[in-house]
Amino acid sequence: MIAAPELPSEFHYPQDSDTRFSSDTDFSEAPDGGKKGKKAAGEKGKGGKGVGGAGRMNGHYQENGMENLMLFEVVKMGKSAMQSVVDDWIEAYKTDRDMALLDLINFFIQCSGCKGVVSGEMFRNMQNSEIIRRMTEEFDEDSGDYPLTMAGPLWKKFKGSFCEFIAVLVRQCQYSIIYDEYLMDTVISLLTGLSDSQVRAFRHTSTLAAMKLMTALVNVALNLSINMDNTQRQYETERNKNVAKRANDRLELLLQKRKELQENQDEIENMMNAIFKGVFVHRYRDAIAEIRAITIEEIGMWMKLYSDAFLNDSYLKYVGWTMHDKQGEVRLKCLTALQGLYYNRELNTRLELFTSRFKDRIVSMTLDKEYDVAVQAIKLLTLVLHSTDEVLSPEDCESVYHLVYSAHRPVAIAAGEFLFKKLFSTREPEEEGAPKRRGRQSPNANLIKTTVFFFLESELHEHAAYLVDSLWESGADLLKDWECMTSLLLDDPVPGEEALTDRQETALIEIMLCTVRQAAECHPPVGRGTGKRVMTAKEKKTQLDDRTRMTELFAVTLPPLLAKYSIDTEKVTNLLQLPQFFDLDIYTTGRLEKHLEALLRQIREIVEKHTDTEVLEACSKTYHALCNEEFTIFNRVDIARSQLLDEMVDKFNRLLEDFLQEGEEPDDDDAYQVLSTLKRITAFHNAHDLSQWDLFSSNFKLLNTGIENGDMPEQIVVHALQCTHYVVLWYLAKVSEGSHRKELVSLRKQMRMFCLMCQRYLTNVNTTVKEQAFTILCDVLLVFSHQMVSGGREQLEPLVYSPDDSLQTELLSFILHHVFIDQDDDTGSTDGQQDDEAAKIEALHKRRNLLAAYCKLIIYNVVEMNTGADIFKQYMRYYNDYGDIIKETMSKTRQIDKIQCAKTLILSLQQLFHEMLSELGTGFDRSSSAFCGIKELARRFSLTFGLDQVKTRDAIAMLHKDGIEFAFKEPSPQGEGNPPLHLAFLDILSEFSSKLMRQDKRTVHMYLERFMTFQMALQRDDCWLPLISYRNSLQAGGDDDTMSVVSGYSSRGSSVRSKKTKACVFSLAEESSSSSADMSWQHQSMQTPVMMPSPHLTSTMMRGPGDMREEAKRGRDDSYMGVYALPSDSQQHPHPHTLPQTPQLHQTPIDYNTQVTWMLAQRQQEEVRQQQERAMNYAKLRTNLQQAIRRGTGLMEEDEEPIVEDVMMSSEGRMEDLNEGMDFDTMDIDLPPSKNRRERSELKPDYFDPGSIMDESVTRGFDLAR
Repeated sequence: MIAAPELPSEFHYPQDSDTRFSSDTDFSEAPDGGKKGKKAAGEKGKGGKGVGGAGRMNGHYQENGMENLMLFEVVKMGKSAMQSVVDDWIEAYKTDRDMALLDLINFFIQCSGCKGVVSGEMFRNMQNSEIIRRMTEEFDEDSGDYPLTMAGPLWKKFKGSFCEFIAVLVRQCQYSIIYDEYLMDTVISLLTGLSDSQVRAFRHTSTLAAMKLMTALVNVALNLSINMDNTQRQYETERNKNVAKRANDRLELLLQKRKELQENQDEIENMMNAIFKGVFVHRYRDAIAEIRAITIEEIGMWMKLYSDAFLNDSYLKYVGWTMHDKQGEVRLKCLTALQGLYYNRELNTRLELFTSRFKDRIVSMTLDKEYDVAVQAIKLLTLVLHSTDEVLSPEDCESVYHLVYSAHRPVAIAAGEFLFKKLFSTREPEEEGAPKRRGRQSPNANLIKTTVFFFLESELHEHAAYLVDSLWESGADLLKDWECMTSLLLDDPVPGEEALTDRQETALIEIMLCTVRQAAECHPPVGRGTGKRVMTAKEKKTQLDDRTRMTELFAVTLPPLLAKYSIDTEKVTNLLQLPQFFDLDIYTTGRLEKHLEALLRQIREIVEKHTDTEVLEACSKTYHALCNEEFTIFNRVDIARSQLLDEMVDKFNRLLEDFLQEGEEPDDDDAYQVLSTLKRITAFHNAHDLSQWDLFSSNFKLLNTGIENGDMPEQIVVHALQCTHYVVLWYLAKVSEGSHRKELVSLRKQMRMFCLMCQRYLTNVNTTVKEQAFTILCDVLLVFSHQMVSGGREQLEPLVYSPDDSLQTELLSFILHHVFIDQDDDTGSTDGQQDDEAAKIEALHKRRNLLAAYCKLIIYNVVEMNTGADIFKQYMRYYNDYGDIIKETMSKTRQIDKIQCAKTLILSLQQLFHEMLSELGTGFDRSSSAFCGIKELARRFSLTFGLDQVKTRDAIAMLHKDGIEFAFKEPSPQGEGNPPLHLAFLDILSEFSSKLMRQDKRTVHMYLERFMTFQMALQRDDCWLPLISYRNSLQAGGDDDTMSVVSGYSSRGSSVRSKKTKACVFSLAEESSSSSADMSWQHQSMQTPVMMPSPHLTSTMMRGPGDMREEAKRGRDDSYMGVYALPSDSQQHPHPHTLPQTPQLHQTPIDYNTQVTWMLAQRQQEEVRQQQERAMNYAKLRTNLQQAIRRGTGLMEEDEEPIVEDVMMSSEGRMEDLNEGMDFDTMDIDLPPSKNRRERSELKPDYFDPGSIMDESVTRGFDLAR
């Protein structure tokens, strides 16, 4: 590490992170008046003018304003050559260095986005800290953008121009100006001070400038070091000459030159140490990730450029520490910096200690959450592996190996390169002059075997395509050596060579197929590509060459391969896919017709030998690929295909006639023959049109017989259903191209007969048959739905088929009984494989497909949307298995019809509620797991509506409407006075209250009142808590920033509202309620005969939670009663002076107060035994409240909480005292919003806590006693 020599006293650099613009970093004048530092105040420049001379006023430029901006503008535009810009500045510096230096200072200030300008007076008289503070004050803080972060093409180029300017400036000044102890000292001091600023723009820009300045100085130091070495070598050479030949004057010249170079080197190291300790050491751990990334990027450059000085552990440790940075871009810079070091093998010895210390961290970064970081970490390990093979342990390598199967292609490609370097770098060298070995004897043979071994050991046998794609860029030549692969499969091993096992041959064939597909299609496998990429001309040529080469090779070798492995299902299936990637013209141009005949013979033999569905479908696809009318081989292949199909259909009809012959019971051999032939026909019908053979009649006859007799083998029924499905679809494809009405009628008849047949098979005893019938039926209903006439196909309207109610019921019943089952109840697996994990996964996959098929019917409106209620209610119970499907279905249905989707969701909750009642009875516990599960499901449903209340407003309102109607639909079985049977459903419904808009909450609350009686509002038993909870959820948040406090008095100094103002407030409340009542039930009356209107100003609807908390503490009745609040004594017996001035906003019925008084009297009689005991407690409470009320004036100021006494705890006499001089009975008190929110968060009332309302009986009893 470069030692930091003691700096001169006239120029100091900050040494720790706590430094803040001290005088040590100012542009201070040297005490001795030497060349270092600023000029004296009266000293003139060469131009004859002082720094603060003409052209400047009040610290700002006047005439030379454009001159200030010129440097910044030129660099920003980037149109001028940077060399000329710097040369112009250097000329100005030589003319007047103070003026030029001031321009450079302002350049850095303006590059930071600051609008301020450093004037000559400021430069001469102010310290660094004062200048930066002044610039900070003039910084435009309206926007957080500054040149380095601004968007746009101009600003994107600015960073490069800015960095280039600094590099060119140092390069042009490296021979003289940077050693004048003025320019660099001033610039470094300025950048050091700015880099310690609290302003991000200053800190970011100055750090970038300082780091680029350091990089430029490193280049200068490197050149000096080279010159010193050359001078030293010349000196040694000259000194070693004979005395007669030695030139002493040259020796002295070389000594003098070396001394000057050494002084310059020391000066440069001085500057570099100042920047490193003053900027880097503090900014590499800056709070801003971009700044940290800049420092790490540049230190990597220093170590790479000047490794003798910087490539040591003292500097490497900063990179190692920063690899743990929490920001991906910083970690990425660390890795790229290290790559530049590990790429140079000469530097490996200096990196040994660092590698051993931070190797584990680098290996762990291959699994970084940022894919870019993971890619670079793998590339770095590849360089480490390339430099030395002993550093990485087998465990380290294995952690990278498995990444070749990553879904992220760049990670997989990097891992493939690492794998290729590790496993395939030991290629056998070929002897010069020796003939090139081909086939099994080629150098690639062992490497291909190694690939097969790796693939088998990874135990991911279904992902060969991903392995091939990972190795494609690094080992394409190896993977495209198909001649070697076929030789390994066909040729016998040489003596001493171990032959491939059956498992290895299977893996090799699969890898070979994947390489052929990759070469022919030129795109990655499914899950890795980001879309089709436009191929370059070179890539297209390579693709054509590869297709030609593979066709020429496999056209010859494929028939013998098929003949060798004809009985192996897996090998044959993969080999039969090869012709799909052939260039079929090669068969004609290459005169390979005999090999085509051999291929067709082998395919025919395979069809006759095999009954496996995968093999038969592979044969069908091969025929389809070869039967292309564009190629001349079409006729030859078409004849072979027609002959094969004729024989199969004739055989099927003959076997079917014997199989269905009356009076004879078919044996197992006949059933097998029918099944095998039907399998072949079905497999071919998938890809080929077999309409000319009229398979519908024979298959329908077979299915009908199975229904009548009930003893048809399941596989025959399954394939007959599938074959008939293909018949209908091929017929539809033919009709869609244009046909007569007769064909439409025939297709419509066949389709409806087939749907009826599938519906009948839904009740089959065999699960496999039912699943097949269900899947096909869903597909047919979707294809022949009303969607088929879209896109200008109105002629197909007669084919539209909508399922009737019975069919919809059967489909839904099938889903409920075969999809929503426990894993152990699944009877689909056989042979005791239920415990097998693979069998469980396969069964789950099958059930997911069944559910997805039905959900598509819901989404495309084939079945009624409300049938989705039975699906949605399973969301929580089967979340792990089907949660994604159900959630997507809800999302799609909401896009189609928001209101109907909401009605379906509430219907699903109602169904679950009914099921719970039937299971637990009417007296269930609301804390039971069943009820809590329904509430949690409602909460999940609520979250799916999102945050945009405007879009979901109507849907949420309709949901509440249906929920309220359901809750009050059934009366209580115990008779009047008891809660309705479904009242607890309101507790579930309250989960959706937060999704209501504020005005809609009031409207829903009024709609709720239509179903309530007056007695319901007074109930407080536990069985009525759902109603209380739901009403509170509708009232919460009704008015966020104000509270309406009902009181007969308030403290002195409170804001008093006139009667006119109160009347206006109430009128607006009524208008708001009416304006929000635009939902579907608004046309109905909002008052029922059993409800009595209550005074609006005594409602807690307008109250904030903070006020209600205080009421709960005091034991008020109206803390839970909403619009049915009980009148207080002060309202029943108002003061004679205030009674005439009470606004008559409602004409309350005469018997209202009478009825309330009677009910209170009844409660008083029940609680008289507790009155005396609690009276003392109340007296103490009242005394405390009176003292609090009389604390003084000013209680309604911004910082104070209003102290108001409960109207239920105020006597008439006390009201007279407190209301003296006031002309109102009820007051609306508006708290400051901030205070209201703070109290609301601190005082959330618990309306279900009996302790919070335990004293209201004493309150009422004491008031009545007086």
